[in-house]
Amino acid sequence: MQKKKNAAKGVAAKILGSGVLTWVLLLAIWKAGSLFYPPEFLPGPLETWKGAFSLISDGTLAGDVWVSLGRVLKGWVLGVVFAVPVGLCVGCFPWAGRIFEPFLNFFRFVPAIGFITLFLLWFGVGETSKVALIFYAVIFPVMVNTIAGVRSVDTALLEAAESLGARRAKTFFTVILPSAVPHIFTGIRLGLGSAIICIAAAEMLAASEGVGYLIYTSRLYYRTDWIFTGIFTLGLMGLAADKLLRILGKRFLSRFGVR
Repeated sequence: MQKKKNAAKGVAAKILGSGVLTWVLLLAIWKAGSLFYPPEFLPGPLETWKGAFSLISDGTLAGDVWVSLGRVLKGWVLGVVFAVPVGLCVGCFPWAGRIFEPFLNFFRFVPAIGFITLFLLWFGVGETSKVALIFYAVIFPVMVNTIAGVRSVDTALLEAAESLGARRAKTFFTVILPSAVPHIFTGIRLGLGSAIICIAAAEMLAASEGVGYLIYTSRLYYRTDWIFTGIFTLGLMGLAADKLLRILGKRFLSRFGVR
């Protein structure tokens, strides 16, 4: 009897931990709310699924997802490649911090959406403006976390390396960089989230394809179900990308403390 109770508790704990009940509750609330409004205002889960199925069937949703993912990947990679070295430099050298941190602390509070008009003027309505906007959104969370990682290195480790005669370059590669990896990885994950948020806004204002474009143009046809489909698609894109990134982090960076 006790074994059965323990087994039942284990199953219940697994169900709660999986988040299934949360989604069931959300769907129930959503369905109940949709009963009081017409589908054009608040479609229910079934109406939304039918709308999503129509977009999936004709290939519209898949095409928009691939376009948005391509833009996100370009801007995110460029942002990481730029922000990590700059963050390491600012964190390691006080003179670099005095020069760059005032700009960093100012512009990181200016949202990327505020630069859309300028970027369209400077780079045109093509892909460059959207990639540049994502690049801008990515660099700040990556850079801030990289700087924090460098400055949080245990001073005892630095002193031990110096006492053993390690030069500055060797101390950087054997102590500072490995200790900062978990912070850098967190910044990279946050940058990915910023990239997906930014691409939605950019595509709503200046694009002819993409998930953001789908959400924005669906209002012209009063297809609220398509709007909901686009919103859920963005959430799933972010969830899947972050999950993949975490798997890769655990696989290749676990020795540095990435979990």
